[in-house]
This record gives sequence, structure tokens and C-alpha cells, in this order.
Amino acid sequence: MRIGILGTGTLATALAEGWARAGHEVAVGGRSQAKTRNLADRLGRGVRAVEPREAVRDRDAVLLAVSSDAVEDMLGLADAPDGSLEGTPLIDPTNSVEHGVGVLLTERGESTAERIAGLAPGAHVVKAFHLFAAQQWVRGPGGDEPPVTVAMCGDDPAALGVVGELVRAVGGAPAVLGSLDRARQLEEVAGFVIGLAFAGVDPRSAVPHVPSPNTPSRSPSASV
Repeated sequence: MRIGILGTGTLATALAEGWARAGHEVAVGGRSQAKTRNLADRLGRGVRAVEPREAVRDRDAVLLAVSSDAVEDMLGLADAPDGSLEGTPLIDPTNSVEHGVGVLLTERGESTAERIAGLAPGAHVVKAFHLFAAQQWVRGPGGDEPPVTVAMCGDDPAALGVVGELVRAVGGAPAVLGSLDRARQLEEVAGFVIGLAFAGVDPRSAVPHVPSPNTPSRSPSASV
């Protein structure tokens, strides 16, 4: 796929590396062209440094990997308000939370993903990649451990399919929670995880193991 990445931070770097390793064509656009060129040179594998507006042009998917307070600025540099992302899957991994506390900074009932959809008319926004640390995606597929689950939501089935393929390309397993109006719920989960982690609690210990109803159960005769 032809993937555009807006941003040059740790998540942008990790996913650019992972997708390039998987054979995808990656173009990165950042606010600082010097940082963008340095990132592309460091990653190699054909990763290109471009202007933000070029990073979103004719792409199969675009990742918006910036801090929540830089979303509007970056989308403006990419001409998103003018429709440059119309019809394009736009991946939103942002967490608008208070650092070290996990409280959402958005207004009650709002989600960052829906705000992004309003700033990028016509884009097919998919909330994804917002829970795991960037280092998770550098490892790539394979290994002894099962793939981590990437919960995501969005309104366009085709966009969800594209993002699902990109999740698999870096070793994750996509799980669609529902339409974009579920994004607030996913963002609250991120705040929950961040809050527990900074309190010194392993978030995994606070989530009960509930078998999926789609997992076949063993009948009494199965063990005989």
C-alpha cells in the first residue's frame, strides 16, 4: 500500500519502520522538514520525506501521529479542511489525556476521533493504535507470543479493512468495536490504562479474562 504518515514522533517512527519492513511504500510529512528528512534517512527502506500535503496525496491510508494539541495544525498543513483526505482512511491513534493521570481532556461526550473527522471532511476516520507503546510495533509479526489485539472503530467498512491489514502487517490482530461513535469509549480505555500504569498497577491485572462467545467450548466427551 501507499501510506502517508503525518508526524515524526515515536509512534510515527515505529509504524513507518514496521510498514516499510512489510513492503509498503511510506511517505512521512512533519512540521519540521529537517526532522522529517532525518527520520527518513534513519529508517531507509525507501521511506520518503515529503511536505504534509504530499504525504496525504493519492494514499491508500494516512496515519495522523501527532499529539492531540497539534492535530488541527497538522491537518491544516495537509490541506485536510479543503478536502485533501476525502475518501482516504485516516488512522487516529491520539490520546487526549492528562499526562500521568489519564483523565480525558475532551469535553464530556466528545471524542478526539470525531473532532478529527470534522477537521478532515470526507476522510474515513478509524480509531486505532492508541493503546500500545510505540515499541510494540517495531518487533513485527512472529515470535512465540500471540499477537496483541488492536481495538478499533470507524464508519466505513472498506477503511476498516485497510487498517486491519496494516495492523496485521506490524504483528497485531484487528478487532472492530463498532462505528466511530464508539471512539469515546476506546479513548476512555486509554485513560484507564494510563492512569493505572502511572499508579504503579499493571492494567492487565484489572481486566478479567472473559472467554469469547465465539471460542468453541469443550464438551464433556472431548476430554475422554
